[in-house]
Amino acid sequence: MDIGIIGSGKIGGTAATLFAKAGHQVMIANSRGPASLAPQIAALGPGVRAGTVDEAARFGRVVLVAIPLGKYTTLPAPALSGKIVIDAMNYYPQRDGDLSLGPRTSSELVAESLRGARVVKAFNTMFYQTLAAKGQPGSPVDDRLALFAAGDDADAKAVVSRLIEEIGFAPIDTGSLRDGGRLQQPGSPIYNKPMTARDARDAAGVLATGLS
Repeated sequence: MDIGIIGSGKIGGTAATLFAKAGHQVMIANSRGPASLAPQIAALGPGVRAGTVDEAARFGRVVLVAIPLGKYTTLPAPALSGKIVIDAMNYYPQRDGDLSLGPRTSSELVAESLRGARVVKAFNTMFYQTLAAKGQPGSPVDDRLALFAAGDDADAKAVVSRLIEEIGFAPIDTGSLRDGGRLQQPGSPIYNKPMTARDARDAAGVLATGLS
């Protein structure tokens, strides 16, 4: 699968490494341009190339976005239309400012901005060092650490879940962008709390019951 990554920081760079190791072709981009990524590309090795933000968006069947949420309006909406967009961004008001979410989750805001994209919230709840080192592709899924995914498009969520399994984690469906996205936001009981798939299913289920 061709995967674009917008954002070359800790989550974006770690995801690029994991996807490439799983056999996918990856194009990574940042706001500073491809030349700024030369040292990182050399370290990441084969299977990863640099591009512009627009090129990465057009390259990937799946595009992971890991930039500060306050810059979500800089994403190339036309190039992302029809794509599966993994929203790995988190809302930190002290960094991102007042986004006036109202009842919406940050992922719903992103989905509204990226009309036509198939947004899945994932890769936002795990510390990058855990993501880099704790995948277990050869282990039973229930014994792996959980990565949560929320979305309103079941097929898109299934594709993201397969990617999560390929890199050695257990995909846990938390529901819609609204309810599931709320479960995955910073400060929630499952945010940055490593747990196995069994424990994560129980935790997500209990939390989801509290939302209903």
